[in-house]
Amino acid sequence: MAVGKPGNAAQVDRTVEIRMHETDDGQMLFEPASLEVSRGETIRFALANDGALDHEFVLDDPAKNQEHKEVMQRFPEMEHDDPNSARLAPGANGEIVWTFTNEGTFEFACLIPGHYESGMHAAVEVIDGNAAN
Repeated sequence: MAVGKPGNAAQVDRTVEIRMHETDDGQMLFEPASLEVSRGETIRFALANDGALDHEFVLDDPAKNQEHKEVMQRFPEMEHDDPNSARLAPGANGEIVWTFTNEGTFEFACLIPGHYESGMHAAVEVIDGNAAN
């Protein structure tokens, strides 16, 4: 995968907490809304669905997420068993450990029909270097 590969939990460089939720005005969001990591960095994504609806976290390049989103439109109950994704019920927690092997702009997104369009996607910028935010 262009975005990287499953990481080793014993070699995590840092943990990033990702909150999934809806707002009163109908937006669906990830917090944080963007992330910067260094190439080679292994991140533990600590996922929390604080919303009232199911949400998912799919980490990939934007074009692959768009392809996947189109499939989800046809099969909205589709469940994932991929190392770069997790679907969480309201109030649930999960985690993904991921190593970013390539520089570039990627994203994590919720591909449940209507969620991406309601704002549920966030940029991941993978840079060359040791400094990441």
